[in-house]
Parts: sequence; structure tokens; C-alpha cells
Amino acid sequence: MIENEAEIRPASGLSTGMLGPLHRWYRWTYRFCRTKPLGAIGGFITLLLVIMAVVAPVIAPYHPKDIDGPRETLGVPLAVHLPPQAQFPFGTDHVGRDLLSRVIHGARISLYVGFGSVIIGVTMGATLALVTTYAGKYVDLAFQRLMDAMMALPGLIIALAIVAVIGSSLQNVILAIVIGMVAPLVRTVRSQVLTLKETDYVLAARAVGASSKRIIFRHIAPNCFAVVLVIATYYLGLAITIEASLSFLGVGVPPDVPSWGGILKRAAEEHVKTAPHVAIFPGVAIFIVVLGFNLLGDALRDVFDPKLRGR
Repeated sequence: MIENEAEIRPASGLSTGMLGPLHRWYRWTYRFCRTKPLGAIGGFITLLLVIMAVVAPVIAPYHPKDIDGPRETLGVPLAVHLPPQAQFPFGTDHVGRDLLSRVIHGARISLYVGFGSVIIGVTMGATLALVTTYAGKYVDLAFQRLMDAMMALPGLIIALAIVAVIGSSLQNVILAIVIGMVAPLVRTVRSQVLTLKETDYVLAARAVGASSKRIIFRHIAPNCFAVVLVIATYYLGLAITIEASLSFLGVGVPPDVPSWGGILKRAAEEHVKTAPHVAIFPGVAIFIVVLGFNLLGDALRDVFDPKLRGR
């Protein structure tokens, strides 16, 4: 017979209540990796991007703005446009800055712009879609005509016009991307809300006198989570692509900020033929990150969509 309650506590110090969620999360992750290997690769790329962005100052060999200046021969710095080598694995750029350090720090810009714009845009777009669609009639009709007008132009064109007017900065780039993504997101979530508002449990909640606020955020919104999650993973890759495109066109982040699009812009202007590595490595980084987000989004869609589950 056990006399001391401490004898039945887990040896690891974790409470029994914590072991249940951790075990379920482990089982779900293991099953996801086994059934969706491409999605697992996308998740690994996303996790790698987050880690690289967080610890960029620690793992980067040099500061992204350091210039190898004093060593000169006939007025030309020796470290300019060096090819990949042991000291500079990705080579150097047109002023002698380490390209590997700039690519690593560029991950912070991509992560900041991607997650910032997606969190704001998805939250705002989903809320607007829920409220206006449930309101119905003239509210929904008027709001959808506004969304139709916004969808008449591609998101990149809208973002380009906004940044060109209000100026180039990280905050302005995020604002431009958010405005460009709201309309397609609202239309997608609206189609889901139109189906859910006619389901039996929503009609029953309305019949017993539940308020519109409770029906929207307690009964309809949770059932839109899977759709919103998939949309968010898609727009993560799209936001990074738009930020790189704006920086490549010269209206994105300021030139002194190490971003992948900015590095590509400088390489495309002068040095694609003489130093192709300056354009190759940031271009590959953009390709891998966007591919990872798309693979993860496709796998999450298959997992959360009942029609595709099990395929």
C-alpha cells in the first residue's frame, strides 16, 4: 500500500495533465510525417527558417554590413566578388560583404514580413468575412462589390502602387501586402461561412436565442479554422515572394537592409555575368522557402479537408 503520494508522481517532474497533450501532439506529428512526407519536408524548411532568423546574429560569420575595405590593390578591394571559398562559403558581393551573412540575416526580413503580413491580413480578412457574410443582404452585397473591385488588380500591382505612394519601409511593405491579400481571402472564407450558416447546429443556436456574436465566434469561426490555416500557409510564401519582388524593383525595404530581393536587385543590375553567385544563393533561398510553405500548405489541406482525407 502506498503511504506517500510523492511515490506515484512522474519521475520526470511533468504533471499527468501535461503528458496527455504532449503525447497526443507527438502522435499527431508522427502520423503527419509518416503519411505526408512532402508536408513534413515543408514543415522542416519552415522550422529551419524560423530558427535561422532567430539565431542569425549568432550563426552568421560576419555582420551583414561589414566591408572588407582596407586591403586594396590599385584601388580595388581584394574581397570584392570573391567566388565561394572556405572563408566566404557563398562568396562576397560588390563591396566585399559576406554573402552568407547577408542571406542569413535576409531570413529575418522574410520571416518578419511574411508572418507579420499574414497574421494581420488573415485575422482582418477572416473577421470581415465572418461578420459581413453572416449579416447578409445589403451589407454582404455592398462589401463583396468592394472586394470585387480590389480583385480586379493583382496583389503585386496593388502592393507596388501603395509602396510607391507611401514610401519604402518594412511597415509599409507589410501594409501593402495585407491590403493586397484581403480580398481573395475574404472571398474564400465567405464561401465557407455561407455553407456553415445554414447548418443545423447554427439554426438550432439561432432558434434558442443565441446572439449573433456568439453564433459567429463560437459556432462558425472554429469550423473555418482549417480553411484559414491552409490559406495562411499559402500567403506566407506569397508574402515573401511579393516582398522580394518589391525589393527587386527598388520600392521595397531600404537598400541598407539585407533582404533577398535587394541582393538580387544589385546582382541583376551589374554583376550577373561576372559574379553569378551573388544572384544564385538568394534566389535559391527564396525558392526553397516558398516551396516549403507550399508543401506544408498542401499537406495541411489534405489533413483538414474531409473530402481529401486518407488520399
